[in-house]
Amino acid sequence: MRCVSLKGVSLVALVLAVGACTSTKEPAKSAGPAPSQTQQRGYYKVGNPYEVEGVRYVPREDYSYDETGVGSWYGPGFHAKYTANGEVYDQNEVTAAHKTLPLPSLVRVTNLDNGRQLVVRVNDRGPFVAGRIIDLSKRSAQLLGVEKVGTAKVRVQILAKESQTIKEAALQGKPTGTLVAEAPVPPTVVASGGREVERTDLPAPLAEPVRVATPAVDEKKLLAQAAAGTATAVVQGTNEGGRFLPAASVKQTAPKKTQLYVQAGAFGVLDNAEKLRQQLAKVGHADVSQVQVGGRTFYRVRVGPLTSVDQADATLAKVVSGGASDAKIVAE
Repeated sequence: MRCVSLKGVSLVALVLAVGACTSTKEPAKSAGPAPSQTQQRGYYKVGNPYEVEGVRYVPREDYSYDETGVGSWYGPGFHAKYTANGEVYDQNEVTAAHKTLPLPSLVRVTNLDNGRQLVVRVNDRGPFVAGRIIDLSKRSAQLLGVEKVGTAKVRVQILAKESQTIKEAALQGKPTGTLVAEAPVPPTVVASGGREVERTDLPAPLAEPVRVATPAVDEKKLLAQAAAGTATAVVQGTNEGGRFLPAASVKQTAPKKTQLYVQAGAFGVLDNAEKLRQQLAKVGHADVSQVQVGGRTFYRVRVGPLTSVDQADATLAKVVSGGASDAKIVAE
């Protein structure tokens, strides 16, 4: 069965889905019309291995997922269209796309450049660009400070317990609904201009894209608070029709300096790692480092450090063309 790809409705809180679907090949995002309200629930999906532009992806339930790399975002061109699990993409919701994690699942995304954290709901496949590990919705990108710069170094961690709760409820045929929020959200929120208003979690109408005024996160204030711990801001935006978007809990931690590398491979045998390191000498400075993963010793081969995402992209292309097809960009 073929599932049409695009993005869906969700909150920063946990949301359920209904049904099941598998796909041997994930198609490009559809340009089809917006579905009706009864078609917006979606279903739980892991899916079969699939191929996009010659690259094979293997979806699986990985509740230990924790990776760093480069994140991107997508927006208006996909608004109100289907996601890979049959939901509807609303660029004003806190959602994201991932290549292999279950749909839907919940992940914590940390912008390593500014220390900002946000829990987002994964309900689509992508991004199908080399060197990218997550594709954020427009609003997720706004809240994380990624929208204007386009990309950022990120860490993506699955919330295992919450994601399993989504799965269990979906497989029981329960309707879409909010189960658990990562942090309590007050019954009233401070809107732009300082006035308090009652919350409403109704999504904006799904038609043409609407302009969204997401109040800026007071980064200076949050950074000052984060110096002594972790600060949290509840942020709520409005669309041009005056309807309030669901509140999102943005956490601010003190940013840590990280650098980009291209990881060409990881081996259980040191000699194999050394051979690859020598092979990559013409690409750039490569090192072999020893790491422990799950009680086993691995030798990873990395090229770097690299000064920018552009340089990392160019280096990744060279490493892949040099024979390391599983190479990826990491931030550390």
